[in-house]
Amino acid sequence: MFSIIQHCQQWLVCVAVLLSCASCRPAPSVSQAGRHVFTDELQRQVAVIENPQRLISLAPNVTEMLFALGLGDRVVAVTSYCDFPPAAKAKEKIGDTLQPNLERIIALKPDLVIASTASQVERLTRQLDQLNIPLYVTNPRSVRDVAVAVRHLGEVTGAQTAAQTLADQLAARIQAVEARNADLPKPRVLFVLQLAPLITVGRDTFINDLITRAGGVSISGEESADYPQFSREAVIARAPEFIVAPEMHGDGAIGERELSVAFATTPAVRNQRIVRISPDLTSRPGPRLIDGLEQLANALHPPAAVAPKTP
Repeated sequence: MFSIIQHCQQWLVCVAVLLSCASCRPAPSVSQAGRHVFTDELQRQVAVIENPQRLISLAPNVTEMLFALGLGDRVVAVTSYCDFPPAAKAKEKIGDTLQPNLERIIALKPDLVIASTASQVERLTRQLDQLNIPLYVTNPRSVRDVAVAVRHLGEVTGAQTAAQTLADQLAARIQAVEARNADLPKPRVLFVLQLAPLITVGRDTFINDLITRAGGVSISGEESADYPQFSREAVIARAPEFIVAPEMHGDGAIGERELSVAFATTPAVRNQRIVRISPDLTSRPGPRLIDGLEQLANALHPPAAVAPKTP
């Protein structure tokens, strides 16, 4: 089974080549071949036909965005990890996220291939360029970047109206969570990806951003490594008030008893504040990441405990 850590790492490869503000881009131009030229989120120039009809997605978050934009009928193939929405499971598979089948991609004659990591670009760009198959990269680096990525995909696929509507809805939901938590205490949070050894999330991950926007502060939020390994003693010393351990397909990926025993002396365990959220809502920077944000915010600051602001 594809691990949660691998699930997250696919969006955090080759960070140095990513710009800090992918939304600041020039408007698309028209090339001599009649294609529209866009700048993707790796600042690559990509020439795409107008309203591309045959789309291949190389990542679960991309697949979710395309379907959310009403483009499911145009998607001709996805990866073996693209399992949402349910209709995506019926699409042809072109291998896994990190090792897509180039021969199958070519045979499907796509108008546009959409990737989500720099490593995929390194592997595929040369071959696809030689065949005149455009490869566009979207790579959300934060919660708010999801809305930006939705708008960008709308531009490149010709679904601008649907994309703007969806992006506005996502941005409004994010803003509502941030506004609700703005003046509340920021509890210390341990986010557990793996227990033995203990792996958590570092400063530059979108999961760290998720915790911050949900109204918490990660105890590993200053770590430069994307997925640092922590000792039990280090966790206890930092005294997390909440422990977040994602669920997997309805069952605990990490047993709650294991967490309770390992971190028995922390405020989180003493106060029974172990939070379980589906990894699909926390490890995929697509539209459902905002569902994860809302669930985490409600866990850290239960609505009943949040006093309404006086006018």
